[in-house]
Amino acid sequence: MAASLSAPGVAKCGLARSSLGRARMNSSRRVVCNAEHRITLLPGDGIGPEIMDVAVNVLKEVGRVEGESFLFTEALIGGAAIDATGDPYPAETEELCKASDAVLLSCIGGYKWDSLPNPQRPEKGLLRLRASLNAFANLRPAVVLPQLADASTLKPEVVAGVDILIVRELVGGIYFGEPRGFDTRNGERVGYNTDVYSESEVERIARVGFESARKRRGQLCSVEKSNVLEVSQLWKEVVTRVGKDYPDVELSHMYVDNAAMQLIRNPKAFDTIVTGNIFGDILSDEASMLTGSLGMLPSASISDKGPGVYEPVHGSAPDIAGQDKANPLAMVLSAAMMCRYGLNLPKVGALGMRLRVAGRQGRREQRPLQVADRIEAAVTAALDADLRTGDIMQPGKKLVGCREMGEQLVKLLARTSVTA
Repeated sequence: MAASLSAPGVAKCGLARSSLGRARMNSSRRVVCNAEHRITLLPGDGIGPEIMDVAVNVLKEVGRVEGESFLFTEALIGGAAIDATGDPYPAETEELCKASDAVLLSCIGGYKWDSLPNPQRPEKGLLRLRASLNAFANLRPAVVLPQLADASTLKPEVVAGVDILIVRELVGGIYFGEPRGFDTRNGERVGYNTDVYSESEVERIARVGFESARKRRGQLCSVEKSNVLEVSQLWKEVVTRVGKDYPDVELSHMYVDNAAMQLIRNPKAFDTIVTGNIFGDILSDEASMLTGSLGMLPSASISDKGPGVYEPVHGSAPDIAGQDKANPLAMVLSAAMMCRYGLNLPKVGALGMRLRVAGRQGRREQRPLQVADRIEAAVTAALDADLRTGDIMQPGKKLVGCREMGEQLVKLLARTSVTA
């Protein structure tokens, strides 16, 4: 069906709607630009549709410049899906997501749906989405851009240049292990959980960690607590064995308590971290605060057999929805993650070279322009141009809205080289 809308190599954009109706938030729609990479768009709730529009425009432009082709299909999730169908994750949405190469999600939820029974709330749609796609690996970058180093609560000299990726196992470990529950022992109540991992579960997340490190600076730190926990001893043993398949990646091991300390003491020492569910939950939140703003943080939840889900870390911000105040940069950076990790599009583009930007006064390293890098470089260039949305506004900078920030990104993407 998608192929009939646009032939490969034809710069054509069209619109088609599904059976859910014609209104934007009450329908699925298809926007075609050189049908090759099939992307399901889930605008969700609150500021979601606004920031999704920016991300789609950015992807269209980077596709035009780099010669890549995208097929976008929009579908319902969360509160918008509840309003239209009564289900936070309709069957049609699930079918579209499973048939795509990647899923790009904005954000879900809002005050409007807070009083619904738990199974019917928007957040259940997100959990069901991840479960239906078997999205077992969460990729959470923490990048401190030089223009925003002052926003961190740590000293700029500590955080400037930080670029960390945390790979967290998402569907196992103590959050899902059995047995779990409450009991009465020796006359008092006790609560208990089970931290359990199989070899196959550790191996598949380890391979995501190694593959991710390969696409970055080639260093992987495995974080566990093998001096105390048997489950961590198995974890370390399996990760070490898998590492033999990746001689080009430098593997190290670190106890979780030391890792938590080093993330604050010397965060620039880390490249890629791979760890279990509970440790990853804690460390990724710790690392996110190095950056000083949730409005700049993307994330990904990926599967080994199907499409991954790429989304900003922040929420739906219903209090500013529809007011052109949203920061679209985390959404745009999520699209860049989708290109790199979901579509394998960090490949060399046909046009020109780009500069690895380290800020106006930083060192610049020239290397071939790449698809995902072009998006990230445009974000850096927009910040270098002193453009700021309200959440990251600084004295002496220019305050812009969501739409204007998106328009400026598209202009920057059109350049054959992006410089600070």
